[in-house]
Amino acid sequence: MAEFPIPATEQDFHANFAQLKPRMNNTEALYESSRCLFCFDAPCIKACPTGIDIPQFIRQINSGNVTGAAKTIYEANYFGNACGKVCPTEVLCEGACVYNLQDVKPIEIGRLQSFATRQVMDSNQHLFKPGKPNGRKVAIIGAGPAGISCACELRALGFEADVFEAKAQPSGLTVYGVAPYKITNEEVLAEMDYLQAQFGYRVHYHSPITTRQELQALEEAYDAIFLGIGLGGTNSLHLPGEDRQNCVGAVEFIEQLRQHHHRVAVGRKVIVLGGGNTAMDAASESARLGAEDVLLAYRRGKDEMGAYDFEYDLANSVGVKGLFNVAPIEIVGNGRVEGVRFVRTQTLDGQVQVVAGTEFVESCDMVIKATGQAKQVSFLRHIPGLELDRNGRIVADAYSGQTTNPQYFASGDARNGGAEVVNAAAEAKVAARGIHAYLLGQ
Repeated sequence: MAEFPIPATEQDFHANFAQLKPRMNNTEALYESSRCLFCFDAPCIKACPTGIDIPQFIRQINSGNVTGAAKTIYEANYFGNACGKVCPTEVLCEGACVYNLQDVKPIEIGRLQSFATRQVMDSNQHLFKPGKPNGRKVAIIGAGPAGISCACELRALGFEADVFEAKAQPSGLTVYGVAPYKITNEEVLAEMDYLQAQFGYRVHYHSPITTRQELQALEEAYDAIFLGIGLGGTNSLHLPGEDRQNCVGAVEFIEQLRQHHHRVAVGRKVIVLGGGNTAMDAASESARLGAEDVLLAYRRGKDEMGAYDFEYDLANSVGVKGLFNVAPIEIVGNGRVEGVRFVRTQTLDGQVQVVAGTEFVESCDMVIKATGQAKQVSFLRHIPGLELDRNGRIVADAYSGQTTNPQYFASGDARNGGAEVVNAAAEAKVAARGIHAYLLGQ
């Protein structure tokens, strides 16, 4: 029996996908901020990739200076509101909270962060403005967390910034790829509008950059180019039957869900292939869309999954079941998905090995492949002198973000191979300052 009814309306959808970190009211924020010990040399700051001064902004909330708290957050992380909701705070700032050592619930840092930033967004209090124009122009490819963060920092430094985005909306995976129970589309886009109104960068939507000719035009028109292109679609497993109807990639499935909500249908029994955080999201989302059974199938053991423990626990809490040490070898069916043929596996010396004679078929009517995202290698090969590592990631200097083609800088998933929104935001600020040093010698 399904854990959730099939959502028929937008109201049903929001009920099934209720926010995991709902917005605090003033009383909740005052109480929660009063619990902070304001640690010297606070471990929560060290655990944050953007280095937000967390005790400082919590103290500001507690003293009634919510605007000051928001500025403290945004000075470190331009995706301050989104990161308060989508960051894996359980293993970052909140995971480092000293209360964990005392078996006391850690400070709800993420919710406090979203509380402060949402206050200034709703009241339209501008905290920043562009820097004095320096006469230089930078093209940014991709309006995801890396691209938008880079644009904000460049504008603060006085550069003109043009962002070229293939899709219709900004913020990349924050609006297209994050589970709806973590953040809503409205919240994401409100922060994007808030930032653009302050910094004044330009975004050109429906403007994919895909060819050598288009890149060359940017090289001639701009002083530097920033690559915030992220990753591509779901990797193929190259299995027989992978092209059957109702066998979809997790990235594509989640994008459809974020854009079309209750109009996305799932099967009665869904098998999700994978063991990462995206697999957990896809499985949990399937259950919330009304699937009667959701099975998470992974080729290694439960303890070897790449997903955070709390993400698996979340999926498990909505009825998702785990099937471990199994590898898919065929998607079976007659035109449509009817099941997955698996073989059992074992891990020996870190290597997955097939156990002979253990094949079986698990019936289902939908398969979601959460098998990682492809690198955009074919596009990146259009850039002369750009070096990629053996895994297809852009090679860039850690202190400036500059690539082996000096006109190009990069950060985000295309460079780190796939991390969190907060990592992209942190890297992008570094790259913007690298561009500043490269073009102005500062």
